[in-house]
Amino acid sequence: MRDNCVPGSDGAGGRGGALRGRGPAARMGGLEETEEVSLTFDDNRLASLVFGQYDQNVAHIERRLGITATALGNHLVVKGSVEAAEKARKVFERLYARVRASGAPLTLGDVDGAIHETTQQGNLFPAAEVSAEPDRAVFDQIATRKRGAVRARNAAQDAYIKALRSHELVFAEGPAGTGKTWLAVGHAVSLLEQGHVERLILSRPAVEAGERLGFLPGDMRDKVDPYLRPIYDALYDFMESRHVDRSLQTGIIEIAPLAFMRGRTLTNAVVLLDEAQNTTSMQMKMFLTRLGENSRMIITGDPSQIDLPPGQKSGLVEAVRVLDGVEGIGRITFRDVDVVRHDLVRRIVTAYEAASHGEGEADRAPPARRRPLA
Repeated sequence: MRDNCVPGSDGAGGRGGALRGRGPAARMGGLEETEEVSLTFDDNRLASLVFGQYDQNVAHIERRLGITATALGNHLVVKGSVEAAEKARKVFERLYARVRASGAPLTLGDVDGAIHETTQQGNLFPAAEVSAEPDRAVFDQIATRKRGAVRARNAAQDAYIKALRSHELVFAEGPAGTGKTWLAVGHAVSLLEQGHVERLILSRPAVEAGERLGFLPGDMRDKVDPYLRPIYDALYDFMESRHVDRSLQTGIIEIAPLAFMRGRTLTNAVVLLDEAQNTTSMQMKMFLTRLGENSRMIITGDPSQIDLPPGQKSGLVEAVRVLDGVEGIGRITFRDVDVVRHDLVRRIVTAYEAASHGEGEADRAPPARRRPLA
């Protein structure tokens, strides 16, 4: 990949980097200096993967960074403020390094991850180090045989992966779409494949959206499978289907409702409890005390989506409060800005958060005093 300088509006030029000149804003008395960066990628096919179908990745970066970018063949010209143009250059370089290593197309989530990682890189390392190693890894990653390396897409996911590696018990709270369950399953699969544990035990409380198991057709497995489907989906993302099926048959992977955990001691295993906001206090205490020798526990949930009967306390909310500060326990809290599923999902979660805060403020506001009748 070659980075060429492009003459600015004042006619100045140079070699070895992009030119910073007086753009239109400067000529009209504006305060913001503009920059134009020209990039030429060595491989046309890889460049097309970076740009995306119909240049959708380029358009996405334009929106996120507030720049304009023109792609033609393997050539790209970026224009914008000095800071935004430099950040865009680093993002495109990082994405090119990623597709050169994997050869796989990029998703918009990968693009967002590169943007977040580039921003974090600038905060963590001196500018000289960043310039020398523009594609150096900043966020942590997990790796499985099928999926390969999966890197965190934002600082919260990076902290989550680090917590999973350094703590025996990790609580992860936050809205849907932040990758809580998906990354937990990926980490569990990596530990299994590396031989650090012998079993994966994945569980969920069978209470959701006001439904009860008795209303569902079939035997017990037929009844609980719909509640555990998201965990199945994550497993098939990280493992070959034949390996998942064989592991389920042999008991290496066990997927069961929370009620089946009572009375057991879980050793040499990774134990994941998903949708933990729907556990009762007694269920959560029961689950936490199942932890055995050489085992890890991961507990995920969204306290804003509790489906327990009115007046019943969430075991997740209580456990996080009671166990705060206990050695060996990690806690990661995701926010609406950490949603990686889809931009629209992020906006939906943000809107609901804003609405709930507005209702809370209205509930706390004192009632208006009525004027006395004349």
